[in-house]
Parts: sequence; C-alpha cells; structure tokens
Amino acid sequence: MRIHLYRSLLTYAGLTVHTASSGPVPGLDTLYLELDDGRHRGIGEVRINCTYLNGYEPEDLLRRTRAAIGGFDWQAPPDAVRAAVAASPLPAPVRMLFDIALWDLDARRAGLPLAHLLAGEARTLSHATNQTLFLSTDEAFDRQVALYLSRGFRDLKLRVGQDVEADCARHARIRAAHGETVKLAADANGAWTAAEAPERLAALSRFGLAYVEQPIAAGDWDSMTRLAAGAPMPVMLDESLASGADVETLVARAPSAAGRLQGHLKLIKLGGLTPALAAARSLAAAGIPFMIGQMNEGGVATAAALHLAVATRPLHAELYGADGLVNDPADGLTYADGKVAVRHEPGLGLNFRAPSAPLSLGE
Repeated sequence: MRIHLYRSLLTYAGLTVHTASSGPVPGLDTLYLELDDGRHRGIGEVRINCTYLNGYEPEDLLRRTRAAIGGFDWQAPPDAVRAAVAASPLPAPVRMLFDIALWDLDARRAGLPLAHLLAGEARTLSHATNQTLFLSTDEAFDRQVALYLSRGFRDLKLRVGQDVEADCARHARIRAAHGETVKLAADANGAWTAAEAPERLAALSRFGLAYVEQPIAAGDWDSMTRLAAGAPMPVMLDESLASGADVETLVARAPSAAGRLQGHLKLIKLGGLTPALAAARSLAAAGIPFMIGQMNEGGVATAAALHLAVATRPLHAELYGADGLVNDPADGLTYADGKVAVRHEPGLGLNFRAPSAPLSLGE
C-alpha cells in the first residue's frame, strides 16, 4: 500500500467564514490522505484549523497524523483497519481522515457508490441541503440571501449570537420578502448564557424557525434539557455532541426535553463515517430527529457527509461546505436547486488531483 499525505489551504470566492465561536476564518487548512493499492485509490480529508471547535492546533494534528500512520496495518481489510482506527485514542480529526480514506477504498474495491455500501441498497446520490449565512454586514448578508435563493436554495440557517436585535431584524427581512417559502433556522454556537437563552429563543420564535442550534455552551446537560423542554422550537445540539458518549447522553436526556432535543452529527467531531453512522442509527432507533452536517470543508469531506446523509435519511442536512471553493483538488460535487449531488461512481464519486508534493511521513 502506497500512502501519501497532502496539505492545502482551500479558499472561497467572495465568502468569509465567520461565526460567534470562530471569528473570521481566511481559509480551510486541509489534510488529505491517499491510500493506493496499485488498482484503487482511497482519499480521506480533514480540516485542521478548527481549534475553536476541538482545541487542537493545526500543527499538532499534522504531527499526530504523521506519527499515527505507521501504527496501522494498511494491508489488512479496510473494515479491520477502520475498527482499529475507531478504537484508537487518536484525536477525532485524525480518525476522520483515516476512516474516510478506508471507506472510499473499500467502496471502490466493491465497485459501489459509498452510500450504497453504507445503506446496503441503491440510493439516489443527491440530498437537500441548507446554506448558512455567516456573521457579516447587512449589505453582504442581504446579497448572500439573494444569491442563494436565485440558485434554488430555500433552506437557510443564520449565524446569530452577538446582537439579538440585529438577529431578529435579519430574520424579519427574509420573512417579509419571502414568507413561508423559505425554511429558516438559527445557530448561536453556544454564545448565550442559560439565563438569557429563554428570552432570546422567545424573540426568535415569531419567525417560525425549524430549530435553534446550540443556544448555550456545551457541557451543562441539565440547563440544556430544561431549556429545550420549554423552548418554542426544537433545540439542535451540535457542540454538545462531540463523542459517542454524548450521543448516548442525548438518547437518555431526550424524554425529559418534551421531544424538543435534536442532534447534529458531524464526522469531524465523532471521528469519521464509522462512528457517525452508528450515532445516526442510535438516534433513529430512539426516535430523535437528527441532522447530518459538517464544518466548512472541501469536496472529499463534503462528499463523505453526503453519502452518509443519503444512507441515513436525516430530517435535516447541512452539506454546503464545498460550495464556492475556488481551489478544491477534488471535483465531482454539484450544487443546484437546493441540493448537492455526486456522480454515480464507485467510492465517493470524486476525481482527486494532488494539490502539492506529498508531505514527508516522518516527524
């Protein structure tokens, strides 16, 4: 097995990623892992400049990735290596990188689109997705709304949390112009305190939101459960779901929250497709609505999340991550009419072109 590691900074055309937790992000610092057995190539991807999400510095994740590659038997069947990766103490982003590459290789060897392998049956390789409106000036915000709507995207999630009056004004402008033809949701990224969150949820309730995501910071399950039980709309947990144990806690807590708690599952938090698939099945079995989503990420990570969404059929999906990137080394995704789609080909269905010379696999 030939193994190559690449690094690239991905950038968007005319868009700055900016949330209440991240601040402005100039680009996506991305690692790619290529597994080449001589006949098939599997590609994995992970974004490493997400310190605000997981606490890991990019150079630390690169160092850990390099050190970990030599610790697995890459000649073994991919499912065996995936199990070893999932059981390892590696950071979730490193496990995600390895796990996606192994799934892509497995599906390519089987001659199947990855979603078909995950679901155990054929599925249409497209899924509806929202588009996220980041913190910005009102002028840039309104321009972005118009652009998304002109392209057929009518599921919009607004980043909120810094100024509740401005947040309400932006929701009001969309509702006044487009009525109920647009699905709206909000994401506070944990910016509110438990004391102020009820009032802010009440202020947003008049806009008919599908959910409000992570209104308070992760960690205080008692406050989150009480908040959700009295909330005027569903509460979507994101940062609160950073492990399989967190998913189990959500399953245990949901009955006390009057059916108002939902879960946002991301590969980068859980450690790849393998644990995210298990989490989706657990939430589905418990009757808890969930979203398959992602960070702002490149085409490989986005395609992996898309295949998972196709396989698990979530209530919501957030798969906008690769839309608008100008230098993505993987092509094959298309965004139109409110959906993201990928070619009906084995594996992830993408073409990958190495963005640079391979990195050294040594320390």
